[in-house]
Order: sequence, then structure tokens, then C-alpha cells
Amino acid sequence: MTIIRKPLNRRSILRAGALGGVALATPTIFTSRAWSAGYLNEPTGSTVTFGFNVPQSGPYADEGADELRAYQLAVKHLNGEGDGGMLNTFSSKALQGNGVNGKKVVFVTGDTQTKSDAARASAKRMIEKDGAIMITGGSSSGVAIAVQSLCQEAGVIFMAGLTHSNDTTGKDKRANGFRHFFNTEMTGAALAPVLKNVMGADRRAYHLTADYTWGWSQEESIKKYTGELGWETVAAVRTPLGAGDFSQYITPVLNSGADVLVLNHYGKDMVNSLTQAVQFGLRDKQVNGKNFEIVVPLYSELMAQGAGENVKGILGSSGWDWKLTDAGTQAFTKSFGQEYGFPPSQAAHTCYVQALLYADAAQRAGTFMPSELGKALEGFEFDGLGNGPTLYRAADHQCFKDVLVVKGKENPSSQYDLLEVVEVTPRAQVEYPAELLGGELGPYNNGV
Repeated sequence: MTIIRKPLNRRSILRAGALGGVALATPTIFTSRAWSAGYLNEPTGSTVTFGFNVPQSGPYADEGADELRAYQLAVKHLNGEGDGGMLNTFSSKALQGNGVNGKKVVFVTGDTQTKSDAARASAKRMIEKDGAIMITGGSSSGVAIAVQSLCQEAGVIFMAGLTHSNDTTGKDKRANGFRHFFNTEMTGAALAPVLKNVMGADRRAYHLTADYTWGWSQEESIKKYTGELGWETVAAVRTPLGAGDFSQYITPVLNSGADVLVLNHYGKDMVNSLTQAVQFGLRDKQVNGKNFEIVVPLYSELMAQGAGENVKGILGSSGWDWKLTDAGTQAFTKSFGQEYGFPPSQAAHTCYVQALLYADAAQRAGTFMPSELGKALEGFEFDGLGNGPTLYRAADHQCFKDVLVVKGKENPSSQYDLLEVVEVTPRAQVEYPAELLGGELGPYNNGV
């Protein structure tokens, strides 16, 4: 892959902002200090700074809090503190718990607020003022795409957190961006066959969809894969992110002729919309001679905790679950539990793993230079991090691994045991050609 060395200027930052959907209101100029080294923010002292950009407020704040816990735990393990966690099970043995490339890992944090402009502002601050060598985190695909574009223009690596839209490693992919989490294409491929087996092929679906890139992507993937199996889409209605009250959107479902409600919502939006749908009596109805069903395509234990009893029996997909029995999962769950007193979420898992994967690539490359570190990630096959054998595909910087189909447990043993794994969908079933989702990686940018 080719490399560009291009200074960041006001025009390019504004262009990055436009790609994220919201133009920056004021000029964004990186200081000369940031450009003084061989590549942007090349560490010259005894430490290297990671930038953790997570939603500490807003509708995805619960996920953000768990992400930050995981990042802090990863830093401890990278620096040789604690029990080492997944460093002990990771198939790569480049990291020895003594920092990265001879430097102790330190970190700074920012609050994305689940807003693209706020996320870009905090990422810019961490790069410009704090000297962050890379940015990672987030629980919104809109945020991820905006920050990924900013990092590409700035010349630092972006290790995406919890972002599930196809576009992150599809039409909006960038050379400096990498995603470990799965996407909506994989959710559709894994979930649709289970939906058919459980609910049948003759179904009429009504979609309520978060009105931003992830919601659109999730809706299209579920419509695509369920449509191939015989399902009909009755309606697809967009809802604003952070709506809170979904009653005006749920009422029309009652007389629509639909017998399945698909909630393309996440975080507190999913908790609220599912709770209100159950309160409206949808799960007690019979339509078209069938029991009315609700589907939550992207699930998490954190959301299940918020929705409580309402998740029982409801199907969805997940990238990981703390109850898996592989050695990596057990090591991470033990470390996280000892540190915080409860098991980790899938948001925590993907962010912890991204921090380790970045550090490992830097160690193997012998540098933090984006182009060289990126080459170490491209085509990297690894195991021992909780998902089985995994590939970081070079063509689109997307990880491919097994995907879980889960459902709400009927008789949970605790508040942390609300989901059960129905099926582990093998990686081969969710793989697809890189060109399917469009976009071009373009060249790496080292920032100078």
C-alpha cells in the first residue's frame, strides 16, 4: 500500500468533518509541535500516549464506561501490572508486559457524547495537545466514521471501538482505520437463518430504525437476508437517536399487519423502545395466526440489564460473550472481574482487544509509524483473544471471526447472566468479498 505525507490544513480538516456528516464550525489547525518529528507525534521520551475517545455521556454512555474500564485494564497489562489477562493467551508473543517498543503506555481520554462533532473535537485535542499516537474507542458508527476520517487526515491510526455499520470498513473505510468488531452484513448472515428456524419463513416485519449510518445499515442487512428467506417488510420507520419516548413510533405497528417488530436500536434507545413495545402488549398479540415476535439485531449484556425481564426469549446477535469457554475469554473475564467486580461487556472486549492488537503490531513492526504498523496488522491471523481464529483482512481492515446468535434467558442466574448463546456462527458463513461494501482504503498518512 502506498504512503502519503501530507500536512493537515484547514481545508482538509473541514473535508474530514464533511465526511462525518457535520461540518466543523471553526478552523482546526494542528500545532507545529505535532509535526516536528519523523511521523506525527513520534514518541521521543520514555512513554507513548494512547487516546481513548469514548461516550462518557449520551445514549451510549453505559457502553462507553465499560470501554474505558477495558482500556485502562489493557494499559495495566501492557505495562506489566496485574495478571496479564489476554497477553497470556494471545497467539502472538511479541508483547512481554514491559510496555511497547521500550516505552511505558500512558493514556488520555475524551468524551464523544455520541456526537460526531464532539468526538472529532476530543480526538483533535488528544492528537494536538496531548501527543496521542493513536485514537481508539466509540460506540456509534457515525462517530467512528467521523473520527476515522479525522485520523486519516491527521496521520494517526484509528482503532475503532464498538462500530457496527457496514460503512466503517465499507464505503467510508480509510487506510489509517482498523475495525475488530463485526458489522451488520455479518449480523444478517448469522441471524437470518436462526430467525427462519424459530419463526418461520412466512413473516411480515416492521422496522424501527435509528436514523443514522448504523441504523440504516442494520435495517438493510436484515431486510436483505430475511427477504431472501421469504420475509416481507411491511414498513421501515426512522427514529431519532436518543428519542427516549418511542410510543408514537410503536402505536402504528399495532394496526400494520406486521407480525414481527425489528428494533434497529442500540444502547438506551434499545432499552426504551423494547420496554415500551412490551408495555404496549405486542408480545401478547397474535397476528396473521402467529405469535407476535420482537427481534433486536445487535444485542449486549448491558442493554439486557437495562431492559430486564423484557429481553426474555428475544433473539439478536453479539460479537462476544463473557460466558464463552475459550482460554482468552476466561482470562479476560477473570482479570476484568477482579478489577471491577463484574464481568465485561462486548464493548469492553472489543476495545481491550483493539488496544492489544495495536500494541502488538507496533511491537512487531518496531515502530509506531502508521504505515509500518498498518502493514503489520494487514493480513494478520491470530487466536487467543476470545473469538477463535481471526483475520485482519488487508483489503478493508475488517476482522473476520465467529459471530454469536443470542437470546434473552428465560431463567437467568444473575443480573449479568441475561443472554444465552443460541449458535456460534462460523467465520466462513459471515465472510464476504471486500468489494461488496464499496469504498477505497487509499494510502496511509504518516502525518508529515
